[in-house]
Amino acid sequence: MGSRSRVEKLKNAMACRSRMRVWMKRGMASVLVWTSCVLFLTCYMQLMAMDQTWAPMLLKGLPSCFSHSDLSLSLQLPPPPPMLVRPPKRVYKNNGYLMISCNGGLNQMRAAICDMVSIARFLNVTLIVPELDKTSFWADPSEFQDIFDLDHFITSLRDEVRILKELPPRLKTRVGLGMFYSLPPVSWSNISYYLHQILPLLQKYKVVHLNKTDARLANNGLPLEIQKLRCRVNFNALRFTSQIEELGRRVVRILREKGPFLVLHLRYEMDMLAFSGCTHGCTDGEAKELTRMRYAYRWWKEKIIDSNAKRREGLCPLTPEETALILSALGIDSNVQIYIAAGQIYGGERRMASLAAAFPNLVRKETLLEPSDLEFFQNHTSQMAALDYLVALESDIFVPTYDGNMAKVVEGHRRFLGFKKTIQLDRRLLVNLVDEYRNGSLSWDEFSYTVKEAHAYRMGIPNRRVVIPDRPKEEDYFYANPHECLQLLDEPL
Repeated sequence: MGSRSRVEKLKNAMACRSRMRVWMKRGMASVLVWTSCVLFLTCYMQLMAMDQTWAPMLLKGLPSCFSHSDLSLSLQLPPPPPMLVRPPKRVYKNNGYLMISCNGGLNQMRAAICDMVSIARFLNVTLIVPELDKTSFWADPSEFQDIFDLDHFITSLRDEVRILKELPPRLKTRVGLGMFYSLPPVSWSNISYYLHQILPLLQKYKVVHLNKTDARLANNGLPLEIQKLRCRVNFNALRFTSQIEELGRRVVRILREKGPFLVLHLRYEMDMLAFSGCTHGCTDGEAKELTRMRYAYRWWKEKIIDSNAKRREGLCPLTPEETALILSALGIDSNVQIYIAAGQIYGGERRMASLAAAFPNLVRKETLLEPSDLEFFQNHTSQMAALDYLVALESDIFVPTYDGNMAKVVEGHRRFLGFKKTIQLDRRLLVNLVDEYRNGSLSWDEFSYTVKEAHAYRMGIPNRRVVIPDRPKEEDYFYANPHECLQLLDEPL
């Protein structure tokens, strides 16, 4: 009996240990599965974050991997979910608060915001969300958050600079009492100007207001980390609102359903012609109207302008008639869809007749969308420009007829997205060729051959900016070709 009892006890103990081992194995397996899931989700979210920031850098050497059908399919997918992984906050001693008031149109302000974020980071100050221009020619009342995703802007840059929606209450009171310093920074300044001139003001007054922001930072001669931060703000942090992004995707989807499309930034609008003094092809009445408008805006400094001389120098936007000849000479298919990224063309249908005859598939956002789709955007020119910006980024070819801010910033962004084709028209050469063709000095074949040959290497291909010391207005603009942030063909990955 005693031995049998011991055997039973031993069996029971072994069975108990066996059950315990089973439960331990199950428990360990559950822990491993849970850990693997957590690791997978963490890696996935980090890769998603990297994809948003750096994917264009990795893919720009392989643009031919994507067909139009692939792009059309991808555009039908729902937008990615909001990012859950936030970069860690950068901890630094705050040297003051920087307020900025942007001036100009959407893309002039966009570049300025990139500059000011980089300056705030370098000076170790807190940046207040930029104030957008509401007093310029366009009189757009939009706030920052009406155009850009404000929370994404603040969160995505938290590892670089502290950004607040408004001043802390105590400092807001001081500003209300005029206890701050306001100034326009010197144009095209290098970083030492901000270090030695602006930083001491911040340390003294605690709040400094920069009331002009256009072209206030040099194109070249800056630390590499500053240049790369300008790119990061431009290509990642400045994301449009979900409403603008969704409408942009819809326009691109409509265009893609009918095949490839070209975006023509036809900058032949009243404000540009009045500002530049370019009246070629205008009636006498129109020329007088444009002159009156130029004199009405006191901040447009140049008043007496020789339109013909300026055109010969290539300083005028191309007319719709000139544009029709040039696109045909370049060999652009007459049946291609051409999306006009512009406001109201000055002279209306009369001036657009030649272009419409040569390229009958002209479309605009107003013809592709229902009036109700654009109702929210009416009288908000910067939001309309944001929509054109998104469509221009996705086009097969982008052709600006004037090298204004949108032309330059879109060109640089398309370089970042894989050196997408952007035809940089040589206006000085082209207007002379057009005149020679019209007066019979050149045959059509001669005209077309010369136009094509002159632009063979002006298609947004990889190259470095042209630097002209002490003449920043004449050298290549940083945002048109931010080569520090691009993978050039002669450099290893």
